[in-house]
Parts: sequence; structure tokens; C-alpha cells
Amino acid sequence: MKAINLFLLSALIGIELILGIIVAPTIFYPKDIIGEGILSHFQSGLMMTHIFIKFGYILLFISFFNFFYECYCFFKNKIKFQIRFSKLILSLLILILSLLFVFYFSDYIAEQQRILGDQVIQNNEFKSMHSASEVVLKIIIIMQIILYFLSFKIEKNTKII
Repeated sequence: MKAINLFLLSALIGIELILGIIVAPTIFYPKDIIGEGILSHFQSGLMMTHIFIKFGYILLFISFFNFFYECYCFFKNKIKFQIRFSKLILSLLILILSLLFVFYFSDYIAEQQRILGDQVIQNNEFKSMHSASEVVLKIIIIMQIILYFLSFKIEKNTKII
């Protein structure tokens, strides 16, 4: 079970990094690859929103799985209480922020794109919400990385007499 949890967590971190480092710049700056007049900034935004909505399902699934795994391990593992508690709280915070990202930020961004169309790019409230969603996702990634490395703490030695 630990191997599955670590695999899913590391895969999710990888997906998030690929989306931010490779996919977003490629979609938002297609002129650098294929020339001018291909996609407007708004159209690129629509594509990224669609990608992040699909990504949201993966994020939620793995966040729920990870939280329930950490709940189970909290009572089962023999590592120090501080590590178990830290891992449980981290997984809970990741789950809460994932829910916020999917059901608040992504939903808001998609709805505003639908309502305002290409004028959404000029909307300051939209820009603010979009920036906040980026910060939330960065916080999620940082917490996931910390949680991943905390998972390698060694169990307490138990002496059998």
C-alpha cells in the first residue's frame, strides 16, 4: 500500500510540474513554435482550463487516496508521533486545497470564461483569482514534495526480549 501511495504521489507531482513547466508555456505561446495568428491568449486560456479541469479529477482522486492512507498509517505506523501527525495534517491540507482548487478556482475560471468570453482577460477580478489559483497549486506541490520525503522516515526500532 505504501508503494502505491508513493507512486501516486510522485506521479501527481510529476504531472503538476509538467503542466506548469512544459504544457502552459507551450499552449500560451504557440507563436514561438508555429508562428503568429494561431491561437489568441483567450483561446489558449480555454485550452488550459480544459486541461486543468481534467487534471482536477486526478488531483482529487490521489488527494483523497493519500488522505485515507495517511489516516490509516497514523494509527498503524510506529514512527514518531510528530512525523505521523505532520503527514496526516499535510495530507489533510493538500486535500482541502485540492478541493478549493477544483471546486472554487477552476470552477470560477471556467464560468468567467464562459460568461465574459475574450473580455475575461481584461477583468481584474479574474486576473486576481487566476493568480490565487496558481499560488494554491504551488503550495499544494510544495506540501506534496514535503509529504513524499517524510514518507521515508524509518520506523522505530522495536526490541523483542
